[in-house]
Parts: sequence; structure tokens; C-alpha cells
Amino acid sequence: MTIALVIEKLQKSYGTVKAVKNISFQVQTGEIFGILGPNGAGKTTTIRCICTLSQPDAGQIEVGGVSVIDNPRAARRRLGYVAQEVALDKMLTGQELLELQGAIYHIPNKVAKERISELLQLLGLEEYANKKTGTYSGGLRKRLDLAAGLLHQPDVLVLDEPSVGLDIESRFILWDFLRKLKAAGTTVVITSHYLEEIDALADRLAIIDQGEIIATGTPSELKNRVGGDRVTLRIREFSPPDEAEKAKHLLESLPFVEEAIINSAQGNSLNLVVTSQSNPLTQIEQSLAAADLPIFSMAQSRPSLDDVYLAATGRTLMDAELAAAGSRDLKAEQKQAMK
Repeated sequence: MTIALVIEKLQKSYGTVKAVKNISFQVQTGEIFGILGPNGAGKTTTIRCICTLSQPDAGQIEVGGVSVIDNPRAARRRLGYVAQEVALDKMLTGQELLELQGAIYHIPNKVAKERISELLQLLGLEEYANKKTGTYSGGLRKRLDLAAGLLHQPDVLVLDEPSVGLDIESRFILWDFLRKLKAAGTTVVITSHYLEEIDALADRLAIIDQGEIIATGTPSELKNRVGGDRVTLRIREFSPPDEAEKAKHLLESLPFVEEAIINSAQGNSLNLVVTSQSNPLTQIEQSLAAADLPIFSMAQSRPSLDDVYLAATGRTLMDAELAAAGSRDLKAEQKQAMK
């Protein structure tokens, strides 16, 4: 399979902040490649460097064999970009905006007209084509932005957080369209901090944290690397503080339990990693019942991409999001105090 996009040792800093640190990965032609990570991890900076919107400090980027750094104009012809924030001229209709986009890319009028008609139909925008974009919902604006990014028929479509702000129905419409693009041969690169989005769409992915790639592979490969199934259980609804400790020591002695962790937020809740068993839940329940530790609730699940992130960084994506949000709030307070 041919390679559509190559990133080698990409670095980018903003002042003293190293946003991207020596990132390398390749995207194969005709696949959906996901870049997963919390806000502030370096996803958008990476995308902006790919799309010639930001000059990297070091490294190489090639799209279809064309250097983004040495020949940005030729690279842009091969790229379609849909930013996280949709910026549309509210006074233009959807049709007018796409016609303007066609003129920017010097697409002949007849060809542009045919492509616009096709994209409006594919994205369910025909009835809105002659309405001003200022009247569009968030989902319609995102679809129109997607049409603009596809109008010049790029080899690689890059989307930065495509589902942010969308309702569930609009999100599913977008996902279905991206799958159709892939089936038609378009290479798609998406960044996201939504686990379910990358899991549902990506053929392969890179997980990025604090400007560095910490894992790459297919979703299944990455999940398999972190071991067996996950079991979450809770001892009786109202239990003495020491019961979770007793349950932990008991469960750790079972041959199929690889790890047992007490959930610090709920003292009577435990998270287990178990090897493949025909029915581990029954054996866990029987063992705890024999020790007079009745189970209030219990569930088993396969490893998730959040488990992959947790194994690599020691925190969940939600923890990372909260930490990043706290850091942003602190910086905002410091700036305000200096005024």
C-alpha cells in the first residue's frame, strides 16, 4: 500500500512551550488515521504544520511525496482542511460560499458547478443551498465546511476535532460520510479527544500526550497490548471502610486476576484486570460471598482506548482533560491579576 502522508521528527515550540516534540508517523493511502489525545496535547499544532498553516521548527512532512515545507503550494493542492472552529461568511448562501471556494482553487466554472451539486447532495445540504449560512445549525455549518474542504478533490482530508459541538445525530451523519469517503479512496486524518469517535472510525491511530506520541497501531492492537478484560465491582452499597481492602487482597489471590485497584473516589469500588476466562464474574462473586463480602454491582468489559492511555501515562484522558482545563484557568487568573 502506498503512503499518503509522512511525518518525520516534527518539532514545534511557542516561546518556551514545546507543543510538539519529535513526532513521527505515516498514513497509508485510503485509510482513516486518528490522532487521539486530550486538549493541549499537540494535536492541532501537528495538523496546522501538516496543512502549511504553521512553520515547524524541525522535521519533514510530505503529502503524496511532495514536501510541505519546500513546496507548500503544491502540497496544499493535495490537502483538504476542516478546522475545529467553523468560520463561514454569514451573509453568503451555502451555494455562494462553495462557488467562492471553487474560485479560490481556480476550478473551472463548469467543473465547480458539477462538484458543488454533487457535494450538496452527498451531504444532505440541497434544501439549504440558497439559505444564508448565518441561519445554519452547528451540524449544517460543519457539513458545509466539509464540502468546502472537499471541493478541490484533495488526496488527503484533514479534520481537526470534527465532532466538537455537534449533536449525536449530526455526529453520526458525519461519521457515515467519512466512511463513504474512505470507501471511495480518500485518505482521512482526524484529530479528536473523543474515544468513541477514534474507536469507531480509525483504521490506525497515534495517541499523543504532551507533544509526544506514546502509542501507535490499530485500535484492536493497542487494546490487546494492555492485557485482559476489565471488571468493575462495588461491595455492598453501605460498607465499612476496610471491606474494599479485604476484597482487594482476596481477589488478588485468584489465579485469573492480574491487577486489583481500589477506586479512590469510591472506597467500596474496585477495578480489576482479568485474564481470559469462561466466566470470571461467577468466580469473583462466589469468592467474595464466601468471605461475607456481597457484591452490590459488577460489570465486565473489553479494554478501551482510555485503558491504553492510562497504561502509557498513568492517568485517563478525562484526568488529562481536567488537568489541562485547570492549567488554562490558572493562567487566565494570573493574566487577569497582572492587569
